[in-house]
Amino acid sequence: MSEAMTAEAAAQQRKDAENTLDASYFAEFDFGKFQSGLEEMLKAGVHFGHLKSRRHPKMDPYIYTTRKNINIIDLEKAAEKIDMAGKFLADVAKSGKPILFVGMKKQTHATVRSIAERLGEHFVIDRWLGGTLTNFSMIRGRARHLVDSQEKSERGEFKKYTKFEQSKKTEEIERLVKKVGGIRHMQELPGVIVIADVKEAGLVIDEARKMRIPLVGIVDTNADPSRIDYPIPANDDALSSLRFVFSVLGKAVVAAKVASKTKETAA
Repeated sequence: MSEAMTAEAAAQQRKDAENTLDASYFAEFDFGKFQSGLEEMLKAGVHFGHLKSRRHPKMDPYIYTTRKNINIIDLEKAAEKIDMAGKFLADVAKSGKPILFVGMKKQTHATVRSIAERLGEHFVIDRWLGGTLTNFSMIRGRARHLVDSQEKSERGEFKKYTKFEQSKKTEEIERLVKKVGGIRHMQELPGVIVIADVKEAGLVIDEARKMRIPLVGIVDTNADPSRIDYPIPANDDALSSLRFVFSVLGKAVVAAKVASKTKETAA
């Protein structure tokens, strides 16, 4: 094996390991021990924005200064907005309504899925299907078909078909998992949508606003915060920043769900 091939294989192994870590990041995350002070935000790089030339004018109130042509986000204001978003998510969690996490950029996919699964909620990553909210009944029908097909496959009901037909069934399930797998158990429209990368989620925002579904979203310095009900000014490129924000929001949701469950048990 050549040195180039060896290096390529090693790089792929590192990438696979990183993806595995991202996918399981929140699986056993201890929200109780998580610290969310300004120092932790600084370490996570939450404050790093985009180049000054890409600055959206409506983000001016959240920008502390500019250093080496990079916009620096005001961490005190960011902390305040994260806290507001967390309190709102806690209220939604207490109501029992679904929470939908969305990540369009590739680097957000594993983390978005990880936090959603840890919280027992729902997610959409990579591609947003037009009509997910505005034509929810149709999307819900595809999701039910996916669940039904997966259950039949697990029971071995597809074994009665030819190998070719079984292959087609498997391919159909794989396509549906990619399209609606993260929302296959979402029985109703979400009470809130949490967006990891607002700049990339124009269609999501359009549908949510049309259906009057509240939005929580990470808004970097190059995005418009005015279309988000609970904008969180923060670095949307660094994985450490995304993890920090989701850790704060996740902690609020977990606490709310535990409180609701305790109340139900006591009643």
